Amino acid sequence: MPPMHKHKVSVHLLSFQALVFFLSIFIHFSHCDVGTASHYGPPFLPCYGKDASEFPSSNMFASAGEGIWDNGAACGRQYQVRCISAAAPRTCIPGQLIQIKIVDRAQSTVSRPSRDGTSMVLSTTAFQAIANASASLINIEFQQV
Repeated sequence: MPPMHKHKVSVHLLSFQALVFFLSIFIHFSHCDVGTASHYGPPFLPCYGKDASEFPSSNMFASAGEGIWDNGAACGRQYQVRCISAAAPRTCIPGQLIQIKIVDRAQSTVSRPSRDGTSMVLSTTAFQAIANASASLINIEFQQV
């Protein structure tokens, strides 16, 4: 094969590899949902009963909004969550991805969330891990794990 053909084949292979790479990124992110998150503080009550062992020792937990509550099936589910934007610039902490456990229903929490009607109400600890604590509402990307 003349040298010119080898170069042409390697360019096509490189283009194919780039296409596969970009498709893998697109497919990976297409499994995530987008929503909003607020935060809340104590007192915290678990989904069912008063068993404090339902709460992770890391305090990385949340209450489920109606969109993910799923008639209580969300209780105990784990989600990866990251802040993607907010009304105020520089609210999100870049590159921070957290894992939280759903421990309650947002609509029935004892303490009020910073904003009603969100996808998730994160514990203050979880919220501060991905966003500035002074914000009351952030836009999030989340995925069940």
